[in-house]
Amino acid sequence: MRKPPAKSKLVGKPISFATPEEATAALFDRVASILDEARSSAARAVNSRMVLAYWLIGREIVQGLQGGESKASYGKAVINGLSARLTERYGDGFSPTNLRYFRIFYSTYADGVTAIRHAARDESTPVPPRTPAPETTMIHHASRDESAPAFHPSLSWTHYRALMQVEKPDAREFYEKESVAAGWNTRELERQIASLYYERLLASRDKKGMVLEKRGKHAFDPASILKSSAVLEFLGLPDSQRLHESELEQAIMDNLQTFLLEMGRGFSFVARQKHVVFEDDEFYVDLVFYNFLLKCFVLVDLKIGKLTHQDIGQMDSYVRLYEDLHKVEGDNPTIGLILCSQKNETVARYSVLKESRQLFATKYRLHLPTEDELARELKREILAIHEAAIEKGGRIK
Repeated sequence: MRKPPAKSKLVGKPISFATPEEATAALFDRVASILDEARSSAARAVNSRMVLAYWLIGREIVQGLQGGESKASYGKAVINGLSARLTERYGDGFSPTNLRYFRIFYSTYADGVTAIRHAARDESTPVPPRTPAPETTMIHHASRDESAPAFHPSLSWTHYRALMQVEKPDAREFYEKESVAAGWNTRELERQIASLYYERLLASRDKKGMVLEKRGKHAFDPASILKSSAVLEFLGLPDSQRLHESELEQAIMDNLQTFLLEMGRGFSFVARQKHVVFEDDEFYVDLVFYNFLLKCFVLVDLKIGKLTHQDIGQMDSYVRLYEDLHKVEGDNPTIGLILCSQKNETVARYSVLKESRQLFATKYRLHLPTEDELARELKREILAIHEAAIEKGGRIK
């Protein structure tokens, strides 16, 4: 006698509805959620397989051309001919330009390694024995090619198109991991690459911030998340001395999602112009965030012009007051971040900002930096670190 099928955990107790319309609406919502999840999973699976297919096509092209004539005209003729035949059978998507991208894609990941490793299949599923290919086959094909990378299903072909443009392997690995961890879409990834996000993190005061993903520890290390410079070109504001802090604040609020992305991972918005009252004193904090990776509040004070001792002292007071009023058990120490257009290195060096683990100053710019600008900034940061080490009688390891 067959046992009745076990009830799904998703099935709850029957609910009574006043009308058939209400019952239909409730049932539709449940069924729609099932279909949406199934389609989403299927789309991710298809996307992952297509990305792998493009890598395999790139490998075929590279190895096929290596076996032919070395003349450029030969390769061009082969690519054009292959494009025509593939387009005739499979439709658009196989132009000579795209085939060249597949070729670059394979060359970029030719060692079969990607920054993101994941299970390509359910490990409990037995793998059928592979049928040996004939000895005359130059390239072995298998549904699970062990030499191919396991591309992450969250990253689309357009993600990898952007990643291919990053020449430095360390930077490309960083962007690949961050795209998955932070859920960047292609436009967000392209902006982070264009704004030299990786290089700006390298210029941060704490080089441990560039440890490529051992974020499982979630230790209280603000310098690993906060950057020494921020790029706010998305605000569309002019580089003008007449710009007011209120305009900067409003522009940030109008572009809050992108601003949170620029701030780094784990930020959520809490308040604007947060009113803080302590005895007879009243304060207004420009912006308040909470970072769930650091598990603490982050207070942001907007400053147009050079950083001053008064700015640092004011932020120190904000942090102390906010902690007394709003910090709860389990929260890490509150962080104060001064977002300034000109970071006065002398003031930063000879103030509580130097040794504090709770106070930071980040220089913002309203246009995308060039690589030369970032290189100069990196040199300044390294020099400051060396000078600080010399003062302590130590040296950089």
